[in-house]
Amino acid sequence: MNAKQRDELKALLLALHAELTEKTPSRIEPNRTDEARIGGDEDEQPLNEMMQAIASNRNRNMDGVLARVLKALGKLRDEPDSFGECEECGDEIPLGRLRAMPYAELCVTCQGGKDGPKGRATRRKLTDYS
Repeated sequence: MNAKQRDELKALLLALHAELTEKTPSRIEPNRTDEARIGGDEDEQPLNEMMQAIASNRNRNMDGVLARVLKALGKLRDEPDSFGECEECGDEIPLGRLRAMPYAELCVTCQGGKDGPKGRATRRKLTDYS
């Protein structure tokens, strides 16, 4: 990776950092703050709890991405020659992947091995139904 490509990726990382730090964490207020008080709509409480869970997950994900962005910026600053190398196998991460995710730490092969399959296959053979 050359200096021009590193500068391009640094600009992407800085823009992403600015975007993530200017956002305030999502917060959904509970619609029932008192156990004795019950709202008029019985479906409102579960919906509100689901929205709180979604907001909490979104905040956790944003924090994780921000940490990875800061790590990538630190690596660019401290070890610019090794930026863009897979942390597991040492191969160069393709520039297209880094443009899409400038904070990527692993190449596609290593990331796929780390993620692994997501449960059993959902498609079945015709013979599975007999």
